[in-house]
Amino acid sequence: MNENGIQPNHLIHETSPYLLQHAYNPVAWYPWGDTAIEKARREDKPIILSIGYSTCHWCHVMEKESFSNSTVADIMNRYFVSIKVDREERPDLDQIYITAVSVIAGSAGWPLNVFLTPELRPFHGGTYFPSQGRFGMISWPDLLQVVHDTWRHPEKRQRLLHSADELTRLVETTLSLKSGSEMPDEAVMDQACRAIAEGYDHQKGGFGAAPKFPSPGTIDFLLFHHQHGNGKGHGDSGRPRPLDMVIHTLRTMAAGGIYDQIGGGFHRYATDADWRVPHFEKMLYDNAQLVENYLETYRITGDDFFRVTAEETIGYVLRDMTHPEGGFFSAEDADSPSDVRQAVDVAAPVSHGEKREGAFYVWAWDEITALLDPFITGLMSFRYGITAGGNVTADPHGEFKGGNILFVAHSLEETAARFGEPLEEISRRLAVARNRLLLARGKRIRPDRDDKIITSWNGLMISALAIAYEVTANAAYLAAARKGADFIIRFLFDGDRGILYRTFRNGEKGQLGLASDYAFFIRALLDLHGADADARWLELALQLTEDQIRRFGDPESGGFFLTDKNHDPHLIVRIKEAHDTVIPSSNSIAAMNLIRIAELTGEERYRILARGTIQTVMASLRHHPAAAPRMLMALGKFRMDRQDRG
Repeated sequence: MNENGIQPNHLIHETSPYLLQHAYNPVAWYPWGDTAIEKARREDKPIILSIGYSTCHWCHVMEKESFSNSTVADIMNRYFVSIKVDREERPDLDQIYITAVSVIAGSAGWPLNVFLTPELRPFHGGTYFPSQGRFGMISWPDLLQVVHDTWRHPEKRQRLLHSADELTRLVETTLSLKSGSEMPDEAVMDQACRAIAEGYDHQKGGFGAAPKFPSPGTIDFLLFHHQHGNGKGHGDSGRPRPLDMVIHTLRTMAAGGIYDQIGGGFHRYATDADWRVPHFEKMLYDNAQLVENYLETYRITGDDFFRVTAEETIGYVLRDMTHPEGGFFSAEDADSPSDVRQAVDVAAPVSHGEKREGAFYVWAWDEITALLDPFITGLMSFRYGITAGGNVTADPHGEFKGGNILFVAHSLEETAARFGEPLEEISRRLAVARNRLLLARGKRIRPDRDDKIITSWNGLMISALAIAYEVTANAAYLAAARKGADFIIRFLFDGDRGILYRTFRNGEKGQLGLASDYAFFIRALLDLHGADADARWLELALQLTEDQIRRFGDPESGGFFLTDKNHDPHLIVRIKEAHDTVIPSSNSIAAMNLIRIAELTGEERYRILARGTIQTVMASLRHHPAAAPRMLMALGKFRMDRQDRG
């Protein structure tokens, strides 16, 4: 029972912050597992499967509007069995059911709300549903009633079950990759580069229209193609060169509001084409991969801008996202209490107000002027686009009215010229002012942090730190990478049983590891070995590689399943990842790992396994190779390695 006298539901003993956010809902939520599924079958009720994550803004909205409403909860409890899943704990379930909803609705996102038969076959679903119908959207209570009425009608139920069977077969076909017949040639890399260039924003950088996401996998591929492919000559054909696309994109991103100009680190995406107004979540996986993007661009260009951005981002992660024992937390929320004005007085307590997206990061004019003297206020305003009336224009809902999101409005050179001072002095003054704002912001109530440790995401950050050490020679980065790896070994690896776990929180191991956890951590160990030549990293990488092959490998069709065959008896399909989304696929990283291990050990069987993985994935993406940019890098590396061996 909580402070309001409310009894918890079945989520109360979970470790996931997302599930615990719903533990006191009046909805009788269950975690995924035997108890809920057997109840649905016993009582002949459809299942509501609701998937989200702890820092998801619209998940919070639906939780507040519908799942905390006792009237709505009564409908859900009477007619359905309701299951909550944290997509970060169970990306296997998320991929299965988001694929189904994408077929049903044409697109999908989070919160993901799917209606299943008791046999777990999807038949309807969508993302956010409002508590009251609007803009042509059916309300959540009305949808619940429609689904219930359909389920209770014998003829309609039969049609529904038939549709569920058809949809399940389609999901299985989509997510179960079959063996490829032959290796693609190098033309596929040029094909992918052309497709990327077609979506490139020549003015503002990035790929596609708003909302704009960082695309670290695409940037990695473009850098690889520039260095090892035919990328250097693309500009002659009328298309932008890969390196030019990367440089422009990374510069405009780092100048925008998507980058935290005060504290470093990148938000999850920009709501506008100019990178100006972010969706304020900060994800570990974004920042880890972007550190690598900026460092590799620095290595190629020698431009300190890219190194500094990478190091500021690392600074954010080490300051705000690192466990005392060395692991890295998952994410920071978009929402925080909106009553933050006391932050102007750094000694004043901050009251708890209604949560609002971006409240921690947005600045009112009077806050700025109270913290900075008039000259520095003018300096900061010119440099970062701050205005007395607020600088947020791309704000259709008026959430940030009168507020300022800092972005680079003018270069340092322009700022120095405007204020008539040397560039070095301007840089110093701006740094002091940013630090003062950072200290003041630190007195605000921080956004909630998802403090679970995810092995695969930690692997990405450990790799980034190991690479940062190689590029900068900063020993602190190597120390942090080693400490992060030791954290995973200590808390998430059972050496006696040879089992890697996926999640850890509050002293408890959570979900068993997936292929992505093995692949990303193996990559991190290989990167650490490359940085410090410590044999123990390579030994463990080889051990985990053999475990991954045994537990997840597909000897018939090649590649790796996301889950062990004994992982979950309730999965309606055992999937393989093909696409590289904002997080690389397990197959892409595994293929590159196998190539690297073959080079280190000289064992040909690793090359054979890499070849089978590449063939299987690329065969499924024959017409859309740009959907797997990191697998294209593995293909390129495989061909380079073969040429080197004659």
